[in-house]
Amino acid sequence: MVPVIYHPAYQDYNFGPEHPFTPARLEMILELLEALSDPFNPVTPPLATRADLLTVHEEDFIDQVVAAGADQPLPRARHFGLDTPDVPAFEGMDKAARALVGGTLHGARLLTEGQATKVLQFGGGFHHARERFASGFCIYNDLSVAIRHLTAHGFRVAYLDIDVHHGDGVQWIHYAEENVLTISLHESGSYLFPGTGGIHELGRGAGHGFKLNVPLEPYTMDAGYLEVFERVVPHALSWYRPDVLVVQCGADAHYQDPLAHLLLTTHAYQTLFHRIVALANRYAGGRALFTLGGGYDLDATTRIWTMLYLLLQGRPLPERLPEAWRSRWEKRLGRPLTPTLLDDPPDFNIQGRADIEAQNRSISRRLLEMAAPLWY
Repeated sequence: MVPVIYHPAYQDYNFGPEHPFTPARLEMILELLEALSDPFNPVTPPLATRADLLTVHEEDFIDQVVAAGADQPLPRARHFGLDTPDVPAFEGMDKAARALVGGTLHGARLLTEGQATKVLQFGGGFHHARERFASGFCIYNDLSVAIRHLTAHGFRVAYLDIDVHHGDGVQWIHYAEENVLTISLHESGSYLFPGTGGIHELGRGAGHGFKLNVPLEPYTMDAGYLEVFERVVPHALSWYRPDVLVVQCGADAHYQDPLAHLLLTTHAYQTLFHRIVALANRYAGGRALFTLGGGYDLDATTRIWTMLYLLLQGRPLPERLPEAWRSRWEKRLGRPLTPTLLDDPPDFNIQGRADIEAQNRSISRRLLEMAAPLWY
């Protein structure tokens, strides 16, 4: 079985009832797995230490997070991206964030110690955080802390980000590093936060050519997304030959998500998860660390990450969602949960617009034309 990492303190990462990033997502998934009678016996990780954080973040930033979480925000908190509408301060925010960093870091340790080849961190994926700046609901960058652990142990890392938002924090933290390849598929920054992730962002110095971005047009659907994924990702991995994949599995490219404009279905996510496992097996010795990420429609996010869990464990996907689970959460949320099935209806993904697919194809071709000469 693939080890699953989870700590109850993950649910303390809570910006309040009106914030789109809600711990209810994890509660729904855990209860759904229980309702499906699937054994969930997670590994409980230690919290990340200050020394762990300092492999990526700077001391003054950590001090700001600690103070903000103690209801004593320092005068320059907003200069560090804290106490803002995106990252409002809440009690104990340092500890809650360190719990999530600790989970992703523990997954990396299981890989470097040879205790596992694939690991699912049932949280994390905070790809927007920078060395001295919180951003996009992200306080500490658990992904980069884990990547730094892996590279310190001699691993060449390929970071793959399928969140609908550009994985900017991870990219910039490792921008000059040749032992970290970053690949981000996301809605174009011309339309969506954080406004970065163009094909010209290829890295700096020793990292030049090791940072790849595929900015996608709004309203991209399953077929167009999967085509571009296949044009870029296997080609890059076959050249780079990483020792491990670190994968951010944001669920917010789904068509129900309220914060973005891509139109993926659960069928595309199933295909992506299967392909990423196959690519890890082919190019990275089978080693992969999976985290969660963005996802702001509770229906879609719960179903997608439940699929991720079941597929990694090699378990069959149920057709229907348990009625008792649906009823309990409808009462709690005060609204109906639309789907009765785990999968989206098969007829949703109508033929995508040819002009959008052509633009995405052109972007992926231009990216490879720019990057390939730097590889060989």
